[in-house]
Amino acid sequence: MLLNKPVPLRYIFNKIRHELFYVLVIGLSIFYLTQTFDSALPEMPIAIPAFIGTAISVILSFKLNQSYDRWWEARKIWGTIVNESRSFVLQLQLFLPKGNEEAIRQIAYRQIAWCYSLGQSLRGLNATANLENLVAGEELDKISLQENKPLALLQLNTAHIAKLKEEEQLDRFSQVQINTTLVNFSTAMGMAERIKSTVFPVTYRLFLHLIIYLFVITLSISLRGIESYFEIPLLVLISSAFFLLERSATHLQDPFSNKPTDTAVTAIAATIERNIRQLLNEPGIKKPSEPDQFYLL
Repeated sequence: MLLNKPVPLRYIFNKIRHELFYVLVIGLSIFYLTQTFDSALPEMPIAIPAFIGTAISVILSFKLNQSYDRWWEARKIWGTIVNESRSFVLQLQLFLPKGNEEAIRQIAYRQIAWCYSLGQSLRGLNATANLENLVAGEELDKISLQENKPLALLQLNTAHIAKLKEEEQLDRFSQVQINTTLVNFSTAMGMAERIKSTVFPVTYRLFLHLIIYLFVITLSISLRGIESYFEIPLLVLISSAFFLLERSATHLQDPFSNKPTDTAVTAIAATIERNIRQLLNEPGIKKPSEPDQFYLL
């Protein structure tokens, strides 16, 4: 997630360097052709590139809105996970009688592990990384055998809750309340996985790039009366604005891509861990370290 810090120009330039190179080649080629065959080429009214530029703006606006909706939905899902995780531990402490502190701790630690595992899984990384201090070794081995690691963690907590019910540590009403929270975790996970697995149409980006290059060509022909040392930088500057907006929308449309623009699932999971450990009255909880980059993972 991008922070309220200056974004390095190198980061911005690297996102569109290939597109700007193509614009530079197109601009130089059109300038050469217009100078060589000036008498054979008809005049290009400036209204034509202006119309194309307006169409690009409308398309970009639509794509930005759709991409931001996906990103914001992902952030709301993880906001729900934060709230439900806190409520989950509070419910355990409320419903379970004294003497079950160790069971509460085990279930709470699995919930912390679930948050980290879900974030890693959505990013396509190792979903069981760094869970050794949160989940028992035999449970971690069992989880590793399953395809959906976060779901396996939910299953372990569900089985533990069922065992407590069998031991009459929970009444039926309390079990129903806790089960509702577990269902909410599964629902949030499914919503996040849906965003991850739903691909934004690739042809949309391809066609948009083609239209931008068409805009560059028509604008270059319209400006053929201007000197090259002014025309070429102008083409690069105008097209870079379109390409930057398009690239921003492309990054936002996948909020679990492990990039500076995605949802900070690791930082959110770390916040959940600190909150749960405080609810468990554990001493020596580390404060979150300040990021030294312009983004937060």
